[in-house]
Amino acid sequence: MEFAFIAPIFFLMVFATIEFALVMFVTVLMESSLRDASRYGVTGQLPDGASTMAEREAHIRQLIADRTLGLIDFSDATVDILSYPTFGDVGQGEKFVDGNGNGKYDPGETFNDCNGNGIRDDDRGAAGPGESGAVVLYRMTYDWPLLTPLAGPIIGTDGKFPLRASIAVRNEPWNPSLDGSGPKDCNT
Repeated sequence: MEFAFIAPIFFLMVFATIEFALVMFVTVLMESSLRDASRYGVTGQLPDGASTMAEREAHIRQLIADRTLGLIDFSDATVDILSYPTFGDVGQGEKFVDGNGNGKYDPGETFNDCNGNGIRDDDRGAAGPGESGAVVLYRMTYDWPLLTPLAGPIIGTDGKFPLRASIAVRNEPWNPSLDGSGPKDCNT
């Protein structure tokens, strides 16, 4: 009789412990995969047989996928690789002239296109692993599907727990430039 009262609480605690351990393990995998990818990315080296920046970026993304041991569904994960001229530019939006004074960017207002993509962005980073000397932000987000239904309303949203990892590094100097593109310094 006592077991019938205690068993639900006991099993809930066991499953919650396993759930917490899985979330922590996947978070560590995400962080270490970004660290390993950034260690490769800072060198500027190309994978065997590659000759373009796109092939280099694809190899870096594959490193991230390999290091997460298949526990992350990359069709649901977001991996951003953005390059900047300085660490101070990381996460900064492109400056704009607030023509109507409402404090936010509206279509048609003039802006400084730092990353050269033709649209005003809240993050001025240029897509890709960057050129020699560039600061590169590797960022990954994933909504981990919770295994314990009762934990969902407590620690997650819609049965998922948001996981985030990022690392910012400066690329080493190397020659020659792959394509000559990269972020321009918007602070000047």
